Amino acid sequence: MMQTVQHSAQTLKTALISKNSVLVSQYEKSDVGEQRLLNEAFQPANGLFGPITLHSQSDWITSHPEASQDFEQFFSDPDRRTPSPDKRSIYLQSIGSLGKTRIISEEYIKWLKGYCEAFFYGLTVKLLEPVPVSATRCSFRVNDNTQNLQIHAGHILKFLKKKKPDDAFCVVGITMIDLYPRDSWNFVFGQASLTDGVGIFSFARYGSDFYSLHYEGRVKTLQKTSLRDYSIFDDYYIPEITSVLLLRSCKTLAHEIGHIFGLRHCQWLACLMQGSNHLEEADRRPLNLCPICLRKLQCAVGFSIAERYKALLSWIDGESTDAPAVAPKRSHEESVNIPKPVEAFKDWRGWIFKCLAVLQE
Repeated sequence: MMQTVQHSAQTLKTALISKNSVLVSQYEKSDVGEQRLLNEAFQPANGLFGPITLHSQSDWITSHPEASQDFEQFFSDPDRRTPSPDKRSIYLQSIGSLGKTRIISEEYIKWLKGYCEAFFYGLTVKLLEPVPVSATRCSFRVNDNTQNLQIHAGHILKFLKKKKPDDAFCVVGITMIDLYPRDSWNFVFGQASLTDGVGIFSFARYGSDFYSLHYEGRVKTLQKTSLRDYSIFDDYYIPEITSVLLLRSCKTLAHEIGHIFGLRHCQWLACLMQGSNHLEEADRRPLNLCPICLRKLQCAVGFSIAERYKALLSWIDGESTDAPAVAPKRSHEESVNIPKPVEAFKDWRGWIFKCLAVLQE
């Protein structure tokens, strides 16, 4: 079953601009190039922002009926959190190893940091010192279906809330260990508390061999460790960092931090903020925000759309923004330069160039 979610041009126009005269005049005062790009939302044959396609009954929109959120609803939501002048930092906290070696872990979190800086252009992204699972004091279990270790998402959110620095807009935990939200649930990709400005996301299931019998992270049933013994996580297997894993990680991170800004699941056009129930659906979502969600994020953060797109291009093209003036001393074994695997981002790179062309006509 392939189904397309089609809205009329008028519906999309209202969702983007609203009928509220204050918001309409605010829109009309905005940059002409930006209006030209955002207006593509309701040009029927535009080549940039397509409709949402549903592939099965198990897709998010079919199985989770939610109220849609247009720009005006976002703008006037009293509970929405917005970065303030003294709280403009997104913090990333890695929990457990992210790569097979310390160096890969460090590079990977730096790649994610750079991506977040470009995606949420205008905010600062900072890294907290990595911690082992034991530092969080979370509950953990072995999943009955996969025989893989899982850590309790809610306990980790409590840990992150305690560690939240004063200048933080939000703190986001990242782990390669599978998560569960409560005993009755099988797993969850991530969980966030919007009121506390904290989130935790696992990239475990994005690894190519997570579900396979050869996955080395499976716990042998013979290891009957006590459920307070965190040594079971020592040298726990990590998926290989591939371009597809990096792409999926960037998508999840940007989507979930989007929620912390108050963006709800998108039901307007193909968009990063669409919900996803399973990996195939997450993979179909584009990396970009549709014009309606882009206007929401711009309203919250206050960036120039063109500058933000240029920053994303720089990230894909590997131009590091924060290269240290003096290279840190590393032992010979560590001086390996790991190139950022961006092959999977190439289509998106071409798409951004098209958007910049519309912005700069």
